[in-house]
Amino acid sequence: MVKNPLPPSLEATAVDENGYIMSLRHKIYDVRGVQYHPESVMTSFGKTILKNWLEN
Repeated sequence: MVKNPLPPSLEATAVDENGYIMSLRHKIYDVRGVQYHPESVMTSFGKTILKNWLEN
């Protein structure tokens, strides 16, 4: 989870159904962050979720 509101230099790129920020990016630098649990790669869509995030 991420403190909201974010600093002006950061932008939320995904939120969950409760409005919690799950991924973000820096507005100037190519720096991104994501809330991701490695064990979810073993779920039905785990690899797809990780692949989509890495490619976008």
